[in-house]
Amino acid sequence: MASALESTIQELIDVGRRFDLRGLAPATSGNYSARVGDERIAITVSGSHKGRLRPADVMLVDLEGHALDGRTPSAETPLHTAVYRLCPSVNAVLHVHSVAAVALTRFLAESSIVTLDGYELLKALPGIRTHEVRIDIPVLDNSQDTEALGQLLGLRLQNPPLPHALLIRGHGINTWGTSVLEAERVFEALEHLFKCELQLMQLHARGEV
Repeated sequence: MASALESTIQELIDVGRRFDLRGLAPATSGNYSARVGDERIAITVSGSHKGRLRPADVMLVDLEGHALDGRTPSAETPLHTAVYRLCPSVNAVLHVHSVAAVALTRFLAESSIVTLDGYELLKALPGIRTHEVRIDIPVLDNSQDTEALGQLLGLRLQNPPLPHALLIRGHGINTWGTSVLEAERVFEALEHLFKCELQLMQLHARGEV
């Protein structure tokens, strides 16, 4: 029987392959992580292609992001560990360089949130039971200082309610959940809704709605 660590690693490998098949893992972009017990996080190593992950491409860090096996974790590790430290219910974080997320945050260049309301697919998000709801997804400006970004995210997470995701302008999206599959479902729902928003913006710009 596979150990908890082996099962977690396989889940991260599998989600990477699914994303890659959908064109969501270009080059070596993205990074994925999941809890292994209370104090350890399995996370993809720096520079690995997420559609071709092997067990050796997943490493362990502690809740502060320090490597537990001497290897180099993803540069965005602070954005993962901030969520795990402050949100005990979160067991997986997925960071994806989605075209829709990148384009929407570039288009809304002055916005610190992306608001979604009235969509039936919002019910795919944890805790939402009706389309008659409005959710705000925070947007942080991109920076190569991921420690600073992690601190900004940590400040946001200390003020409830817990958002369903984080957008980084011109960079991508982080989604999370109680499992890898839940985090993936949140990503899929938001990716679809971002595409809807972008198409509506195009229609408005052409005066068609």
